[in-house]
Amino acid sequence: MSAAPDTAPIPALILRPATRADLPAVLALLADEGNVVDPSTVVVTEEYERAFAAIDEDPRNELLVLVEGAGTVVGCLQATYIPGLGKGGAERALIEAVRIRADRRGGGLGRTLMTRAVERARARGCALVQLTSNKRREDAHRFYAALGFARSHDGFKLAL
Repeated sequence: MSAAPDTAPIPALILRPATRADLPAVLALLADEGNVVDPSTVVVTEEYERAFAAIDEDPRNELLVLVEGAGTVVGCLQATYIPGLGKGGAERALIEAVRIRADRRGGGLGRTLMTRAVERARARGCALVQLTSNKRREDAHRFYAALGFARSHDGFKLAL
C-alpha cells in the first residue's frame, strides 16, 4: 500500500521590507549560514540598530525578508539601488547578504527570494541586477547561474 500524498497546504511566502522586529532573525541568518541560529540568542548591538536605521531610512536601500506563514523569517537580502550614467541613466540593483535558513535550503525558497527581488528591481526601472558572491561558495554560484546571472566581471574588495 502506498503512502498518501502530502496534502498539507504550502505556507504563503511574502517578500517585504524588514521591520525592526525582524532584526534578530536577519542577524541570525547572517551569523552562520551553515547552521540555524535561534534569533532569541542574537544580541542586537547599538551598531546593528544604527545600521538598520540607516538602511530603513534610505530610499535607495532595502533590507528584504522572505516570511513564511505566521511570520517566520526564512530568508533575507539587501538591495541597494545605484543611480548611474551607464545603461541610459537607469538605476542598477546591487543584491547582497542573500541568505536562506540552513534547514530550509533546497526547497525553492532561494529561487522565490531572488525572483521576487529581481521583479522589485525591474518594477523600479532598474536596467541591471548585480551581485557578488564569495569565491568559495560554489553551490551559490551554480544557483545564481541557474537563475540567469552571468559571470561577467571580477570583483575586488579593500578592507578598511
